[in-house]
Amino acid sequence: MTVTRPLTRPRNDRMIGGVCAGLARRFGLSTGVVRLIFVLSCLLPGPQFIAYLILWALLPSE
Repeated sequence: MTVTRPLTRPRNDRMIGGVCAGLARRFGLSTGVVRLIFVLSCLLPGPQFIAYLILWALLPSE
C-alpha cells in the first residue's frame, strides 16, 4: 500500500506560487522536471497559464 501526499503548495520549495513544487511532491517527481514540463507546455496553445493561476488560488499552503 502506498501513501499519497495531499496536494498542497509547500512553503520551502517555491519559485513563484509553489504549484509546480506541490504537483511534483504529489506525484513523486522532481520539481525541476515539473517546472520544465510547465514551461514547455506554455509554448503550446491552451490555458496552461490560467490553470496555474487557478491552482495557485485554490491549493492550500502547507
